[in-house]
Formats: sequence, structure tokens, C-alpha cells
Amino acid sequence: MSETTTQFTVPEVAKAVTAAIPDRDLVIQGDRRYSYAQILERAHRLAAYLHKRGLGCHTERSGLAGHEVGQDLLGLYAYNGNEFVEGLLGSFQARVAPFNVNFRYVKSELQYLLADSGATALIYHAAFAPRVAEILPDLPQLRVLIQIADDSGNDLIYGAVDYEAALASSPPQPPPVEHSPDDLYVLYTGGTTGMPKGVLWRQHDIFMTSFGGRNLMTGEPSASVDEIVARVSAGPGAKLLILPPLIHGAAQWSVMTAITTGQSIVFPSVVDHLDADDVVRTIERERVPVVTVVGDAMARPLVAAIEKGIADVSSLAVVANGGALLTPFVKQRLIEVLPNAVVVDGVGSSETGAQMHHMSAPGAVSTGTFNAGPDTFVAAEDMSAILAPGHEGMGWLAQRGYVPLGYKGDAAKTAKTFPVIDGVRYAVPGDRARHRADGAIELLGRDSVTINSGGEKIFVEEVETAIASHPAVADVVVAGRPSERWGQEVVAIVAFAEGASADAEELVTHAAKSLARYKLPKAVVFRPVIERSPSGKADYRWAREQAVNG
Repeated sequence: MSETTTQFTVPEVAKAVTAAIPDRDLVIQGDRRYSYAQILERAHRLAAYLHKRGLGCHTERSGLAGHEVGQDLLGLYAYNGNEFVEGLLGSFQARVAPFNVNFRYVKSELQYLLADSGATALIYHAAFAPRVAEILPDLPQLRVLIQIADDSGNDLIYGAVDYEAALASSPPQPPPVEHSPDDLYVLYTGGTTGMPKGVLWRQHDIFMTSFGGRNLMTGEPSASVDEIVARVSAGPGAKLLILPPLIHGAAQWSVMTAITTGQSIVFPSVVDHLDADDVVRTIERERVPVVTVVGDAMARPLVAAIEKGIADVSSLAVVANGGALLTPFVKQRLIEVLPNAVVVDGVGSSETGAQMHHMSAPGAVSTGTFNAGPDTFVAAEDMSAILAPGHEGMGWLAQRGYVPLGYKGDAAKTAKTFPVIDGVRYAVPGDRARHRADGAIELLGRDSVTINSGGEKIFVEEVETAIASHPAVADVVVAGRPSERWGQEVVAIVAFAEGASADAEELVTHAAKSLARYKLPKAVVFRPVIERSPSGKADYRWAREQAVNG
């Protein structure tokens, strides 16, 4: 692994980049445009407000174990927009650790997350005010409430302050605190396979792996802030359209990388759901060259909107996918409607940061095999060694170098997920993989959703890919259910495209063209829509319920 002697903090880099390009657009959303200088000043005002309320760092990292926290935590319970970006930057500036709050959570899930995090502050849209008010009596530590006005008509919660009023009441200078590369960035896992866990990252480590700390072309780590500023100043800066909600880690990483590389961030005007027509019109209006998506759930509507011909999307050169499977069928459709574009698949997790990538272009479409990053390896089944390329059997996808400190408040899970192998600490979040002889890594799937049927391991992503390629299928998720004969059996939960239909036998026959017999679904459950997280990730808890009860 290439090392850098410089230890970075987000406030230092953001300040230097903004000084170099103060008037460049940073956030564009509809008719709202904010420059780098405007966003940073607003973030400084937010930081000053948080500091005035007594929030910050109370115990330095050197006095803590990996699973412990010495800073106040601030939840970001908001839709995409300038406020979310300012919330990230302002928290870092105040030495407060920001974390993501899923805006689809119901009362019990929200209460669990805010209690588990120990959050003392929350920034939230007024649309969520009734939900926040409902759980406040059970969260005595949550004492700083900042409410973003919207068109919901909901009044301020008692004790809350309006977001713009908080900024207006605070000076434009940042608070007098000394930042540390050890200051935290906290990312809660999605909770689609178990209870959400708070992943604790040192700011320097997440910067190097996912916030633009490496050269985007060469992968080499940045040596200094001056080097970053020189790159930013050398070009005009591209525009990046971010479709996934910023409560999704990869979307936050895209925002932070855009900031540290001098790009402009574009958000769709519609924030509470994916409006594909609005997306393509935004691409036309802003001449966007890069758009980020999460799997088929976002890519299929995007393809349909492009096919309508309601907007000129000829500027689009890259569709970047991460966080969920983008099947070859949908990838091929994207390339057909965007013949001059490439599709880039990225792999990473809350526990590893960005790890691997794969590029598809006309005539070369595939899924599941990736170019490994400089610190990506495959560990043996028993975690005793790192496997050499060309090894037999499966292993665990592993990341070394810039990895998290641990899970908040959980020493046991920290030790299990971040093992030491041959004297080196790795992150091993649970993905099965093979390191091929040619150096590429074949990603097989998350072990926690793997189906064990008749002694055979079946990776749900492979079955989903086979079913999703049927033209009648709009979306699919696969889960296992108990079986007396097999232990578990494969069940596909399917939603059809508008006006399309097929029976279970037809779908299974279609899947049999690319799957071994033992992997085929034993049943198909039909639903009007597939439940997914706001980011587009499959909700496998919901899928198992449908498989058992369907």
C-alpha cells in the first residue's frame, strides 16, 4: 500500500479548495445555486452555532478504544440539498461527528438509531417533525434540534430552532477549535439484514479511501493539501448529478470527493422520490456529464425516461453505479440509449470505503468481476491468511490500510469484522469473493443473505440477475425460506413492468438459461412493488417476510 505522511482533515482541505475556487458553483438544485464560498460560510455559521450550544470533542482519540466515541454526534435526517452538504462540513468544522439517518424509518427504528448513536443533535426537514416529536420523550440526550423549513407546513417542534435562523444568529467565522485527523466520521449501516451499526472512521482514513484523497486516475494518495489545490485549480471542474439520497454512504462519498476535486454537485429538484423525468431534464439543463445511481431500481426508470426523448442527454458520458446490483440486462439497455457513455460499477461498504471498480462500454458488458483497489484482497475462510491470486474455493473480500476504528459501542463485533491477519488489520464485512489468477476479483455476494439449499451455497445476486433479464420484470429480489427437504429454498419476489406480465413457470424457465438447476427458484411471489431503501438497496428483511408468507 502506498502511504502518505500527511494526515488530512476535511476542514483544512475544504478551506484550501474554497480559497482557490471561491466563485465556482458547488451546489446546484433547480434554480438554487451556491458557490464554494457561500456553502463554506454557511457551514462555518452552522459550526459556530453547534459550538455555542456546547457541542464538540470532549475526549481525544488517544484516550479511547476503537469502539468508543469522544465527540458529540449529529444526525442528518434530511433530503438532498445544500443543507445536508452544510451539515457535513459544519459538523466537521465544529469537531462534531455527523451520521446518516434513514428517512424511511418508522418510529421504533428511528428511536433505536438515535438511542444507539447517543446523538445530542439532529438536523431534520420539517416533513419529519411529527416523527421526531413522537420519540423525543425517550431521548433525553437529544438536546439540539435544528429544523429545515419545507413545504410540509409543519411547525417548529418545541425547543427546536429554524435552520436559517440558527445560521443567521451565528458569525461567519468558524469556532476556535483545533481539528485532528482522528476526528470522527460516522456511517450507520443500512440495517437491511440486521440492526444498523455505527461505523467509526477517522477523518484522515475516510478521506484517503472515499473523500478524494487518492488521485482519481492513478490511485496514488495525495501528498499534501497544496497538491490537491493544484489539481483543483488546473481545470474548470465537472458537474456530478447525484441521484441516491445522501443518507446513503456512497452518495456522501460522491459529495465529499466532488468538493475535494473541485466539481459542482447537482441535485434533482424533486427530493422525496426518484422522478426520472425531472432527472433527464436536469441533465439537459446543466449539461451534466456524470450521474450516480444505485442498481436497477434507479437505472431502469432512468432508461425509460431517456427513451421518452423528452430531454437532450447527449452530455452524459458516465453512469456510475454503486451500492446495489446493476444487472447486465439493464446495463446493456443503458449503453443502448447512451451509446457514447460508459457504465462504471463501484464496490465498497460502510466498513471498507470504496474498494473496486469495473467499466462497461458498448460491446463489453459484464457484471460481478472487478479491478481490485491497491488495498483490496481476499482472506481465507478461517481468516488465517490472505489468499494468493488463483486460489481454489471462496474467501472473504478484505480491505487493509485505511479502515475504520470499529463499531460504536460494540467491542465484540469490532474484533470480528476487523481481524488482524499476519500482523495487519483488515476490514472483512462479510462478502464472499475469489481472487482470480489474472488479478481480478470475482464478487460472489454477501454471506448474510446467501441461501444454503441442500448443502449448496446460492448467492442471491446471481439469481436476481437471471430473473431481472426477463423483459417483463421491473424489479426482483431473492430470499430463502425454510424447507423440510432442502433446509432452505430459493424464492423470487417479482414486480412487473407496467403493462407486462408472465407466470412463475415462464420466469423460472427463463432463469434456467443461465443458472444451474439447484439455483432456480422453487417459488415466485408477485408484488406490485419491491421494497427497497431510499438509496435503492434491497431490503432483505422484507424479502424474507414475503418469501415465507407469500
